[in-house]
Amino acid sequence: MAPTDAQKRATAKWHKEKVEDIKFRVPMGEKAVIKAHADQQGESVNAFLLRAARETMARDREQS
Repeated sequence: MAPTDAQKRATAKWHKEKVEDIKFRVPMGEKAVIKAHADQQGESVNAFLLRAARETMARDREQS
C-alpha cells in the first residue's frame, strides 16, 4: 500500500527536524563491498556507517 499524502508530509517533517545528511564518497567498487558487509551484519549501509563512525570515535576518545 502506498503512503498517503499525510504520511509523506509527516515523514518529510520528521527528516527535516531530526536528521542530517552526510555525503560519503568511496572509490569505484568499494560501495558494493561496504553494502555486502552491511548485509552480512544484518544492517543497512547507513546503520553500518553510523556504527563504524561511533565505534571509531569511542576508540579515539579512549586513546586520548
